[in-house]
Amino acid sequence: MVSRMFRLVTEVDRTRRDLLRTRLRETNTTASSVLRALRDTPHEREFPLHVWVLDDDRGALAGGLVGHTWATWLHVTYLWVDDRYRGTGLGSALLAEAERTARDERACAAARVETWDFQAPDFYRRRGYEVVCVIPDYPPGVTEYTLVKRLE
Repeated sequence: MVSRMFRLVTEVDRTRRDLLRTRLRETNTTASSVLRALRDTPHEREFPLHVWVLDDDRGALAGGLVGHTWATWLHVTYLWVDDRYRGTGLGSALLAEAERTARDERACAAARVETWDFQAPDFYRRRGYEVVCVIPDYPPGVTEYTLVKRLE
């Protein structure tokens, strides 16, 4: 039970969010020698990694990958290919370029991605990713997979 000395507030507050993030980071780096060792290194912060494919004829978006690197990991947030180009190898090329950039230019050793059962778990498996987590019914009726891959 929360004492009368406190009040619970359920509002979006960016200032408090940033303060909370800072304090959590301080707590985590105090508790973890691994996170402490990342301080003041290029791997301490998230760096965006985006790869785009534009249609030559129209300049329209044919596909893309949005992710970031952090702590020697590539995290793939979004990978999408327009229906007209699916099955052409475009998704594989996007992923390969992101992995190459992460490995060769940012010294990443591994990659991770979350995907749903109706999206692309088999796509990632065929490219060397292994399932490390399965969450059924997230959201209800859907299964979420977390997959990882060593970048060598």
